[in-house]
Amino acid sequence: QVQVVESGGGLVQPGGSLTLSCAASGRISRLNVMAWYRQAPGKRRDLVASIAGSSSTFYLDSVKGRFTISRDNAKNTVYLHMNSLKPDDTAVYYCNANLDSYDSDYSGIYWGQGTQVTVSS
Repeated sequence: QVQVVESGGGLVQPGGSLTLSCAASGRISRLNVMAWYRQAPGKRRDLVASIAGSSSTFYLDSVKGRFTISRDNAKNTVYLHMNSLKPDDTAVYYCNANLDSYDSDYSGIYWGQGTQVTVSS
């Protein structure tokens, strides 16, 4: 069985920083594309950042230069380092993991449960 769990959300003042973590556990043979999405109340879920391999990354225009996605394959973990946070960054952030399992029945795309990020003074 495979699980994907996020952590690191919270309340932060504008201009502050947070780092989100997403850990995949289970019989995982390989992490493929890993990504972070976010969804604010009443809005659609948007792709914020993704990473394929160790260096191929994508960022939403509004977070470029402020957010950095990284991964630690040895820990099956992906991170989202968020700096210069703005109130518009307030949302539930979801991890999306495309992975292979030693048990092929569990290979596929997984979503975490979401972690709330609130940027407010």
